[in-house]
Amino acid sequence: MDKNILFDTSCGSLNMGDYIICESVERELKEIIKDDFLIKLATHTPVTHFYQNMKGNPLFSYCQQAKYKFFAGTNILQYHLIFRLWPNFNANIFNCKPYKNTILVGAGSAKNRPNMDPYTKMLFKKVLSKEHIHSARDESTKELIESLGFRAINTGCATMWCLTKEHCSQIPEGKGENVLFTITDYKTDPQKDKEMIQCLLDNYAKVFCWIQGADDYDYLKTIMDLDKITIIGSSLDQYRQFLMETDSLDYVGTRLHAGLFAMQKKKRSIILSVDNRTEDMKETYNLVVVDRADLSGLDSLINSSFSTNINIKEENIREWKSQFKAPAGKR
Repeated sequence: MDKNILFDTSCGSLNMGDYIICESVERELKEIIKDDFLIKLATHTPVTHFYQNMKGNPLFSYCQQAKYKFFAGTNILQYHLIFRLWPNFNANIFNCKPYKNTILVGAGSAKNRPNMDPYTKMLFKKVLSKEHIHSARDESTKELIESLGFRAINTGCATMWCLTKEHCSQIPEGKGENVLFTITDYKTDPQKDKEMIQCLLDNYAKVFCWIQGADDYDYLKTIMDLDKITIIGSSLDQYRQFLMETDSLDYVGTRLHAGLFAMQKKKRSIILSVDNRTEDMKETYNLVVVDRADLSGLDSLINSSFSTNINIKEENIREWKSQFKAPAGKR
């Protein structure tokens, strides 16, 4: 039985969106891993310390023996890691050996600097697999991976891989009776977020909020009276249950992956763009997106009828998965 690793980008994260990503990645890897042994290791915390990477450490030995190692999506490719106090990829050149030959799955990039610095380039070149094709979330991340000297293909985020034409055809086109929204604690705009919420209160019978980020609730209290809003449980299981049990429900919000998860559960979704992730993905994948900076068209969009037609790259996804049907180097 082969040994495998999923580097889990949700463990230790303050953002439940990472749980959505990891759940989707694990689902998509089932046909690759099959019945083989799989463990999860966190990326927000170091796998081992440098002095533990020696004989006698069973975890380090497992990492050396693993057939496949996968990074579970998110903005793992940051441009400047050396002085970041708490990066998504919490490793350095001294303790990165367990990650060697890791394969990216729907990975994105966080453009926290104009260009990737030499140290960060060196670190990713040490850990990423040179034998396999990496799966990128968007075209700009694909180009970044290729600029580092690796092969990559744009598959989109794994949260979208199940949003086939057949699936999307079952998502309602007309406005629902109720709505669930999200806000983003690290991309705040009190005036625009309040404008969005008021628009929802004006257009829906009941307005619900899912707290995806650790500080979303504290931020929400500063911009709105919560008397007219119902807060649902913050766990992914509670969000899942709410979506599955609530009929005639739309999603409108600034959290990209909350919107994609709502679409997985066949809910009509409008995503408000607040950062490069949604902007990088909207044109390629035909997401229904409104720029939060200009909400003048939100009311009319809510009250219009539109179809959900996510242009997932099915051929690219199949090509990326097909490399695991034969030993690396024999494709």
